[in-house]
Amino acid sequence: MKAKDLRERSVEDLKELEKSLRKDLFQHRFKNFTNRLDDTSLVRKTKKDLARVITLLGQNANGTTPVAAAKAPKAAKAASPAKAAKAAAPKADGAKSAAKKSPKPKAEK
Repeated sequence: MKAKDLRERSVEDLKELEKSLRKDLFQHRFKNFTNRLDDTSLVRKTKKDLARVITLLGQNANGTTPVAAAKAPKAAKAASPAKAAKAAAPKADGAKSAAKKSPKPKAEK
């Protein structure tokens, strides 16, 4: 499933999908434990799909991303001043790399 496709669904559909994905994940893990699951990648794929659905439901609850709502055209969006200031600020690579280095341990004799 793609996030773009999930955003087109309503909240009720996403909640139903969440329930079914949780059930599927349980079934896949159970089958994998009993060695009856042929495609073990289904566990990972189901987990990722479930995470996408939960993320969209959380975004909808916070009001950050509307689910199943019309989007405004990209040209109408204005760039935020914080992003412009961040892009203009120079990066200090030397300070970060020096802080990460640790001294080498001494060799024992």
